[in-house]
Amino acid sequence: MTYPDLSLYIDGEWIADRAGVPVINPATEEILAHLPLAGVEDLDRAIAAAVRGGKVWRDTPVADRTRILLKAADLLAARADRVAEIMTLEQGKPRPEARNEVLRVAGALRWDAEDARRAYGRIIPSAGDTVLSVRHEPVGPVAAFTPWNFPAGSPMRKMAGALSAGCSIVIKASEETPGTASEIVRCFAEAGLPAGTLNLVFGEPAEVSKHLIASPDIRLVAFTGSIPVGKLLAAQAGAEMKPSLMELGGHAPVIVAADADPVRAARKAAFAKFVNAGQVCTSPSRFLVHESLYDTFVAEFTAAAERVVVGDGLHEGVTMGPLANERRLKAMEELVADAVSRGAVIRTGGERLDRPGYFFPPTVLVDVPEDARIMVEEPFGPIAPIVAFSDLDEALRIANSLPYGLAAYGFTRSSKTAERLTTGFEAGILSINHCGGSVHEAPSGGVKQSGYGREGGPEGVEAYLITKRVSHLLVD
Repeated sequence: MTYPDLSLYIDGEWIADRAGVPVINPATEEILAHLPLAGVEDLDRAIAAAVRGGKVWRDTPVADRTRILLKAADLLAARADRVAEIMTLEQGKPRPEARNEVLRVAGALRWDAEDARRAYGRIIPSAGDTVLSVRHEPVGPVAAFTPWNFPAGSPMRKMAGALSAGCSIVIKASEETPGTASEIVRCFAEAGLPAGTLNLVFGEPAEVSKHLIASPDIRLVAFTGSIPVGKLLAAQAGAEMKPSLMELGGHAPVIVAADADPVRAARKAAFAKFVNAGQVCTSPSRFLVHESLYDTFVAEFTAAAERVVVGDGLHEGVTMGPLANERRLKAMEELVADAVSRGAVIRTGGERLDRPGYFFPPTVLVDVPEDARIMVEEPFGPIAPIVAFSDLDEALRIANSLPYGLAAYGFTRSSKTAERLTTGFEAGILSINHCGGSVHEAPSGGVKQSGYGREGGPEGVEAYLITKRVSHLLVD
């Protein structure tokens, strides 16, 4: 198959005649294409287009907005196979996994588009000569920044929420996975989205974010990515008194309580751990298992890890692709070396695979000390540290000991223990007896340094709305 030509998309036009950087296939290390990067003039044009397009889109009747967005979702779903292949080429995840992601985000767009039709205000009882009301209106042009690990999921969360709410958007998707974002934008354009309403740019991340956030025309900042970058962008937005949505990193604990089924828990946890090669901010990444279940859990988890088929995501039967880049490979090697130097034992994996591409196998570490880097730093890769505990309070202490608070998981057969985990975990996303991902109809987001704001559910659209109180004194 062929990888698409790449362009910027500004004010309804595709722009390709700019200096570019290579896009690399992580499974082969081959250059797929060269991506044009936006300069300051391009960014200014995108902002101006978002201002103009935003006014048109805001004043478009909500029924017409919904019709366009639903058409875009239908186009994307119809092209799921093609978009999935592009995603696999540039990001590496297996093609079935990529296809599911495309279909999932098409569904998310449908949900947000329909939910925006119910962005109700209210009338508040007041004096007889006064109508007191609350109204919700689009916040205005949005600047959004998204990472490479979910090339469709992350951009669509921003696009769907902003556009459904009636906002325009300038989005800088990842320079490592630009093809998928471009195909999504193409669906919106073909569906009839007004020019300027959606603008897609690429460039040097720090320069692009600084320029867009500083613009007085940008009214909200939305970011998914690492905590250090999130803090920087939040500070820049705060300096301009702009609201922001921050979905940042995590280091999700899994507690397997004494009354859990260790085999079932191990299978479900292992499956979730190696999705997208562990490159998921909500990936289960610290496994705390009651000592009575420890040996059984470790044996089953290790067996599941060894059943994972690692390879090029375009090949049949592959269940885990490469890491996204050389940086992630080096990070995995360093985390394993540190853990082993502190007494951890490798049950399986542990070394990069000797082949072209950024391949690192599913890795299981046992007897991992609490001060090992893998226990305190988000791994963002296919490494699973498993430790034993004897007391649930101690397990919760370890689980909550880090500054992260994005996702957490618990396994138990007791409703009492489940409630104890629910109230005890410091996390914005919690799953009991499974390791489920995001769903359209419910909010996702973190606490502590894992960010603030929510995406998904009614909250995902509300984030792009402002609340206006109107007190209308009736006069003749």
